[in-house]
Amino acid sequence: MNQLTVREIVLCGLFIALITTGTFIRIPVGTDVYTLQFMFTLLAGLVLGARLGAIAVGSYVLLGLVGVPVFASGGGPAYLLQPTFGYLLAFILQAWFCGFSVRRSPDISYRRLLVANLGGMIIVYLIGITWFYLVSNFVIDAPITLWTAILYCGILQAVPDFLLCMAVAAIGLRCWQSGIWVEEAKHNAAHKEVCA
Repeated sequence: MNQLTVREIVLCGLFIALITTGTFIRIPVGTDVYTLQFMFTLLAGLVLGARLGAIAVGSYVLLGLVGVPVFASGGGPAYLLQPTFGYLLAFILQAWFCGFSVRRSPDISYRRLLVANLGGMIIVYLIGITWFYLVSNFVIDAPITLWTAILYCGILQAVPDFLLCMAVAAIGLRCWQSGIWVEEAKHNAAHKEVCA
């Protein structure tokens, strides 16, 4: 496995802090409350790339599972039995997917970033809703129909999450233009030269 550079470690740490902070920023919209956790996990994938994005988000999830209260309702291994834990797992795959999909081509555009974010959103919904349904019905004995899970965990969340996807695409494009992005191809090429 490639060793992380100091810059990569710092950026991963920054995104762990941003995701944690985003978890506790609560924005009331009608009867729902939204956080910025989803926004920062998307941005982690775009800015850090597939590998580092997944490492940053995965480290955040691991911190919560070992007991550091970084999740919305605390932390600890018992969080695995929470109906919403599937979203946390999905954030790792989402970050990897966003980082991978935008770096397949050197042409970076707002549209490309938005499409990647929407793909990440679909991943989060598929895994999150499935986990929510299964844990609610078969683990904690809080029966819920599949349609109810899709309605409350997906359909009603789609518009705010779509708006976040649009905002993150704009922020990600600005980060790319400013040279903040981690270029995975350059990192791998430099590593091969050192090892040669």
